[in-house]
Amino acid sequence: MVIALDIVSKILHKMADKLDEITKQVSKGVRVPASAKLNVGGLKLKSGCQLTVGEQSQVLASIIFDKENASISIGHRSFVNGVLIAAQSIDVGNDVLISWNVTVVDHDSHSIVFSQRSQDAVDWLTSKKDWTPVKIAPVKICDKAWVGFNSIILKGITIGEGAVIGAGSVVTKDIPAWTVAAGNPARVIREMSEDER
Repeated sequence: MVIALDIVSKILHKMADKLDEITKQVSKGVRVPASAKLNVGGLKLKSGCQLTVGEQSQVLASIIFDKENASISIGHRSFVNGVLIAAQSIDVGNDVLISWNVTVVDHDSHSIVFSQRSQDAVDWLTSKKDWTPVKIAPVKICDKAWVGFNSIILKGITIGEGAVIGAGSVVTKDIPAWTVAAGNPARVIREMSEDER
């Protein structure tokens, strides 16, 4: 009995050392200055991922890295709520507002071809994921943009400088700078005048 407990103790110590090593590797990829706030409880990292938050930004969003070596960058003085999900990269500029319940995602999650996604649920049981058939493209939200609540920003989208996205929009195409866009799919409603910039 004593021998069995000794073996279990050694195994637990090795597991704790491994967990500590993984934690140190993961935390290396997070850069948040003292002047910024980050919802640490909503952070899900993978190996090699990078999260950078600029000065005086508030990140209340859940930050989820679905794939190793992905990156999320948030500029200075930005407010980010909702959820950001990255398999490659999401870039949020300076002075950006992202309201509550907004989803920003840089991939399709699954293939549209059933035979290519048929094992996805089973693979998750063993923490595996075949990204080969999944479309991935970076998302960029430029400086001074504002994304209204309950909006969805899909893969490959660039939201131009100062653009405003109306609440509940689904953004499937790039939005030009200094325009107001809304709807599902979002379309440009009007261009902002010089005195609105």
